[in-house]
Parts: sequence; C-alpha cells; structure tokens
Amino acid sequence: MKARPEHFAPAARVLHWTMAVLLIAMLFIGAGMVSTVSERHEWLLHLHKPLGIAILALVIVRLLVRWFTRQPPLPADLPAIQKLAAKLSHWLLYALMFILPLVGWAMISAAGDPVMLGASVQLPAILPAEPHTFALLRKAHGFLAYLLFLTVLVHLAAALYHGWIRRDGVLQSMTSGEKPHA
Repeated sequence: MKARPEHFAPAARVLHWTMAVLLIAMLFIGAGMVSTVSERHEWLLHLHKPLGIAILALVIVRLLVRWFTRQPPLPADLPAIQKLAAKLSHWLLYALMFILPLVGWAMISAAGDPVMLGASVQLPAILPAEPHTFALLRKAHGFLAYLLFLTVLVHLAAALYHGWIRRDGVLQSMTSGEKPHA
C-alpha cells in the first residue's frame, strides 16, 4: 500500500485555488447586488448566474478528484477536536458550494426568470414560478451565502494558523507542496 502523499494532487490544488477566486468573487458580487435596489446592478446578476453554475460544475469535479486521489494526512500531533473540525468544515464547504448554486437556480426559477449562461444558453427551470417559494428561497440563499462567507473566513484563519503559527506543512500541502523551512 502506498504511503499517504505530503501534498494534494495538482488537479486538487488547481481546483481549490480556482474555486477560491470564484467564491470570493461571488461573495463580493452578491454583496453588491443586495446593497442597492438600483437597476444598475443588473450586470452583476448577469455575471452571478453563470459563475454560480460554473461553481456547481467545478464542485462536482472537485468531489470526484477528492474521491479518486489520496489526500495528505493532518499532522499526527493535531488535537482530535481540531481534526474533527477540519473534516466537518471541509464537508460544510463542499455542501455549501453545491447547495448554494442549486438554491439560486431554484430561486430564479421560482421568480419566473430564466437562468441565462450568456446570450443564448438558457437552463431549464427547476421549479415552477411561485412568489412565496421565491421569497423563501431568497432568504435561504442569503443565509447560506453568509454561512459560506463565515466558513471561508474560518477556513482561511485555520490555513494561516497552520502556515504561520504551527508551520506544520498543512498550508504548504495545498500551495507548493513543499514543507516549510523551520
């Protein structure tokens, strides 16, 4: 049996950093959309929809890569509660990256609006148009977006803790793959 790798597979690292940029962009775009009632934010909505679908597709690819590649182990001396928190927070991130685009798609469908991916590609509605469902999904989408933002902040804080304080190779396993110099 092969030893566990010291760093994530290149495909996992590329997907991680690509999705990190997309998620941060989506959070800012979403904040920009809800911060005003002006029609001037419509271009943000036209950007938000295809990025959401891209994130949905990429998280599926990312889960496949995760299932078919070996991940480096967490440090042996890491307390069990931190290991559990790491596993749970990663699965929460995956769940949110999967659920948020679906809730957004359902919300737009319930509003009776098309989900356009560019000028000519339209996704089918996944729910019938219904104002009460739209209102519920809009609240859910906003709540889940805040939860994603909080989870990303905690993930970033944990990465920096491992990279700058513990210097245990966890952060490097997703960046260069190189062990930190003591």
